[in-house]
Amino acid sequence: MERGGTAALACTFRSSSPASHCSPLLRPRRRSPAAAGAPRFLSPTGRRFSYCSQNRFVDTSKGLKRYSLTTFSPFGRLAVSLNDADLVKDKMLIDCGEEQDCVLDGIVALGKFDALHIGHRELAMHASKSGNPFLLSFVGMAEVLGWEYRPPIVAHCDRKRVLSSWAPYCRNVVPLEYQVEFSKVRYLTPRQFVERLSTDLRIKGVVAGENYRFGYKASGDAAELVKLCEEFGLSAFIVRSVMDTAKGSYNGAIPTVNSSDKGQVSSSRVRQALSVGDIEYVSKLLGRKHRLVLTVSEYSIKERKNIIVPKSCMVNMPPADGFYENCELFNGGYLGLCRVAINTETIDIEMKDESSLSPDTFQEVKQVGIEFG
Repeated sequence: MERGGTAALACTFRSSSPASHCSPLLRPRRRSPAAAGAPRFLSPTGRRFSYCSQNRFVDTSKGLKRYSLTTFSPFGRLAVSLNDADLVKDKMLIDCGEEQDCVLDGIVALGKFDALHIGHRELAMHASKSGNPFLLSFVGMAEVLGWEYRPPIVAHCDRKRVLSSWAPYCRNVVPLEYQVEFSKVRYLTPRQFVERLSTDLRIKGVVAGENYRFGYKASGDAAELVKLCEEFGLSAFIVRSVMDTAKGSYNGAIPTVNSSDKGQVSSSRVRQALSVGDIEYVSKLLGRKHRLVLTVSEYSIKERKNIIVPKSCMVNMPPADGFYENCELFNGGYLGLCRVAINTETIDIEMKDESSLSPDTFQEVKQVGIEFG
């Protein structure tokens, strides 16, 4: 496909509302009765989820720096920008209200939680054993520390779905995620950090991995976290790392990916496996199939059963260029089986069922997800 065709048309989307909720694009096709009758676990009354923000397209070219990250409240309304000088000075949570009571009396799992892999799920599971489980994610590190931008492994608008799938592991409760702006805690000593968790957020306890570091220049370790939590009247649970049981790679993914790698499941391993197209290995690390979210429009449909989307319309990290069989397409509901070809410029989706797609069903630009299996 020539440059300037579909690529020019499909990525002019800007939502008319402040937040894009990843709403359905096509009418979902019913799955089998067994799947339809599967139990669903809902979050407790009064709990809130963060919805997808206005779409930010991903450019995977090297050297690209992320521009200002805008966040939205759990109800989808525009909240604050990480660059916003009007940000309330002393707030830790950027997606919570004035009272900062979103995690009140909860057990908070600490980390970055980029991939939401099985190691992260283990932390949430341990948190649920002692109270209401929450994930406290630190965001804005790349901007503050000058790191090169990397697309997220999990699309921001897809995180709620992934966390919902953890309910069976967390006593049928969906863990909720809240974000801490890294610049607000960057210079805190380990003691100051734990003190703020206790006095500002009023949590009941924390859960962290055995390799967790915190405080200015990562000066605190898991042992110090336990000591400080005891001092401030918090419970602390240190969880052993979930080790990568794959003794080698399936398709060339390197088992050791950085100096901190001790053989544990990590977001770095997930990125490495995706970068070489090792889908089976990715699925084992995530505990689920990887879902790539794309923004599409009526201009993306070709010959009724094909969708062609430029790579600039990706919302999160794709697998390596190549051909992938046995994929599934979703838009909030199940659309059908497909095969996917990823090349340097586009992602070509071919539905197995020729009647799956129709241009008449596209009313406006929406998002779809490809699960690689």
